Amino acid sequence: MKLRASCTLTLRVSHPTPVVAILRPRSGTAQWLEHEKYSLEPWVPCSEFVDAFGNLCQRFIVAPEGIQVGVEMTVMVEDQLAVDEEAAWVPVSELPDEALAYLLPSRYCPSDKMEEKAWEIVGDQPSGYRQVEAIRAWIHENIRYAYGTSTSTTDACDTLADRTGVCRDFSHLGISLCRALKIPARMVVGYLHELDPMDMHAWFEAYVGNRWYTFDATQPQPKAGRIVLAYGRDAADVAFISDYGKRPLEITAMRVEVSKV
Repeated sequence: MKLRASCTLTLRVSHPTPVVAILRPRSGTAQWLEHEKYSLEPWVPCSEFVDAFGNLCQRFIVAPEGIQVGVEMTVMVEDQLAVDEEAAWVPVSELPDEALAYLLPSRYCPSDKMEEKAWEIVGDQPSGYRQVEAIRAWIHENIRYAYGTSTSTTDACDTLADRTGVCRDFSHLGISLCRALKIPARMVVGYLHELDPMDMHAWFEAYVGNRWYTFDATQPQPKAGRIVLAYGRDAADVAFISDYGKRPLEITAMRVEVSKV
């Protein structure tokens, strides 16, 4: 499947503000970047680096007059998500080194507090993919999706208690419950074709059967058409815009479009 995606952000600040953006996709086994355009209006000096999670990051300073950041891309992605109900749990001693970080509790995923709930949800499901799918299905059926019901400080425990949230909250909860079962899980952000309403999106991946599988608790069933921008332990690692100014940066306008080519 070939997708064309774009995002335009208008940023405003009161003082010159250092910013790190994660808005450019990278090619990999699940997607291939065919074309992209990245614009800063007005143009400012910008540098780029790869962070500890392999994400492509852009670093620049936003002046008080503000800036408009625009990205466009054409990406080949998988036509169908991989599904394997027989994918087994991988013992921690056999995990690749890079997966170990995704077993630990993190800022928004206090998995050390969720073991009892995780076992309650998965019941007698076989260890591995079916446990993760049971978690995804439980979140989809029991957590209400609603804008404005969570904040930047909401963690997975809050979402479990409030039984409401948005895609980032659904992902944090799924990640936390997986990690509580010693299944590595990571947050993914990017674009989803035919998402309604259209916006940037978040989901999670779990490592079972010696590979990463995609799970999205906002959707009733596996749905392909995804462009990945970033991976991380939780939302703190994969923010589209991170600002380091004296006062918070304001996103005054945002437009996201995804279409099939």
